[in-house]
Amino acid sequence: MAYWLVKTEPQEYSWEMLEKEGKARWDGIHNHQARNHMREMKPGDVVFVYHSGDERMITGLARVASEAYPDETATTGDWLAIDIEPLKVLNRVVSFEEIKNTYGLSVMPLVSQNRLSVHPVSEAQAAMLLKIAKTEI
Repeated sequence: MAYWLVKTEPQEYSWEMLEKEGKARWDGIHNHQARNHMREMKPGDVVFVYHSGDERMITGLARVASEAYPDETATTGDWLAIDIEPLKVLNRVVSFEEIKNTYGLSVMPLVSQNRLSVHPVSEAQAAMLLKIAKTEI
């Protein structure tokens, strides 16, 4: 099992919407590095769902529900989509400021590559995030 972080603008698609719908196609990603990460995602992998914009926090955990497949919303290029399912809401959200100021988390692409919308999370980083969130998988 691998860990990932995906970013979403909560006014476009929020954690609450994912919970309500029970499954979502994660599409519209037009960044080569993010697309390559999506290629590596496997069903069962855990996803940290991050609200960007004004909120800037991890709000919930999801699970990858499909292999990557062609993004049918893309009109040009070799873009991908995946399906994710909600796993659980965090007992405590993890803010960007906490991530940025925590040794071991401050090196995450979320901090250093703020435009990257999909990226891997190491096992050690996942454990730290879950500890801060007071949440178990």
